[in-house]
Amino acid sequence: MDLFDFNDNEEKAKPLAERMRASTFKDFVGQSHIVSENSLLRRAISLDRLGSCIFWGPPGCGKTTLANIIAAQTNGEFIKLNAVSSGVADVKRAVDTARNNLKMYGKRTYLMLDECHRFNKTQSDSLLPAIEQGTILFIGSTTENPYASMTPAIVSRCRVFEFLPLTEEDIRGALVRALSDKRKGLGNSMATVDDDALDHIAFVASGDLRTAYNALELAVLTTPPDSEGRVHVTLSDAEQSIQRKALSYNEGLYYDILSAFCKSLRGSDADAALYYAFRLIEGGCDPLLIFRRLIAHSAEDVGLSDPRALLMATSALTAFQNMGAPEGFLPLTEAIIYVCETEKSNSVVMAKDAAIRAAKESKDDDIPKYLRDNSFGSKEMKAESGKYKYPHNYGGWVKQQYLPDSLKDTVFYFPSDKGFEAEIKKLRVKKGKSPAPKE
Repeated sequence: MDLFDFNDNEEKAKPLAERMRASTFKDFVGQSHIVSENSLLRRAISLDRLGSCIFWGPPGCGKTTLANIIAAQTNGEFIKLNAVSSGVADVKRAVDTARNNLKMYGKRTYLMLDECHRFNKTQSDSLLPAIEQGTILFIGSTTENPYASMTPAIVSRCRVFEFLPLTEEDIRGALVRALSDKRKGLGNSMATVDDDALDHIAFVASGDLRTAYNALELAVLTTPPDSEGRVHVTLSDAEQSIQRKALSYNEGLYYDILSAFCKSLRGSDADAALYYAFRLIEGGCDPLLIFRRLIAHSAEDVGLSDPRALLMATSALTAFQNMGAPEGFLPLTEAIIYVCETEKSNSVVMAKDAAIRAAKESKDDDIPKYLRDNSFGSKEMKAESGKYKYPHNYGGWVKQQYLPDSLKDTVFYFPSDKGFEAEIKKLRVKKGKSPAPKE
C-alpha cells in the first residue's frame, strides 16, 4: 500500500457529512441571503476585502463550511481554533503567526474560531488588539446570540451574519446528491432510498444537514443488501436511523394541527388544545415543541393578566425533562388547561413590538446623564450622578425621566383591565402613565 492508498482510505473513513462538505460556493447548501451572487459577502470575498465577521446560526446550517470556502477563495493563511479547547496561549501563537505572515509575505491570516461564544473576557482581550490593527481577520462561529453571549468589544468590530435553519428542500436535495456522488458520497453503495424515507429524514433533521447526512449514512450502511448487493432503504429504516417515528400525517396537516393548537390556547378552549397537543405527540411530534409553544403563548396571550401562567408552563417543562414520558404528560396537561382557562391579555406582546419599533426607528439619543455609569468619570460626570433620585429614598417611587429625550413620555405598555393587570394599571395611572393608547 502506498501513501496515496493510505490517504484514500483515510478519506473514506470520514463521516458522510465531512466527505460531502462543500468546498465551493457552487456546492454550498442554503443561506442564499448570505451567499447569493451579488451578496455583500460574495463581493467582499471576490475583492479579497472581507473583514472580521461572526457566523451565527443553529447547528448543521453551514457556518464552518462557509468559513472553509472563504479560506480557499482568498489568498490569506487560515488558522482554526476551538474556543472550548483553546486558551490565551493558543491565541497568542495565532497572532504571532499572523504578524509574521503579514510582515514577511504580505499575507493576511484568517482565524476561524468555532464556538466563539465560549471565549471568556481574558481570551477575548488577548485577541482584540490583533482584530483592531487588522493583523488577524476573525471569523467566529457560534450557535448562541453573539450580542448576548460574546464580549461586546469583539462583536462591535465584526459584521454579524445570521444563518437560518436549512429548508427541507435544501436537505432533501443534498441527500439525493450524496446518494449519487461516487467520489465523496454513497454512489458506490448501490443504494436506493424511498421517497418517503428521504422526506422523513429531511423533515426530522429540523434544518440540520449534519444530522440528515448521519441518518442517511447509518440507514444505508446498516440495511442488509439483497442477493445482488443492492441496498433498499425504506421509511422504517429511516425511522430507525434517525430515531424518530414518522408522523402519522403529512407535512401540511402537521402545520394545520400545530396552528389549531396555538389558536385553541389563545381562544381559551382547553379541550381542543389538549386534543391537538396529543394528536401531535401521538403522531410523532417532539413534545418539546408543544412546550415551546405553550411557554410562548403563556407570555403572548396571557401575559401579566396572570403571571402564574408562565410559571406553570416553564415548571411543566422542567418536570417533563426530569420525569420523561408518560408521567411528564401530566404537568403538560395541567399547564395547557391553566393557560387556556385563565384571563387573556396581549399587552405584553404589544409592548414588546412597540419597544422594538422604537429601538429600530428612533434616533440614537443620549441617556440622561444621571442614569449613566459615572464610576470612573470626571468630576462633572460624577456631579451629574448626584442628580439621580434613589427611589427608595422617596418611598419606592419618584417621578424621574428615564427614557432619552427623543422618546420622553413614550408609553409602550398599556395594561388591560383583566386579572392582575388591573392592579398594575392602577399603579401606573398613579405614576402618570397613560392608561390607554392614543387613538
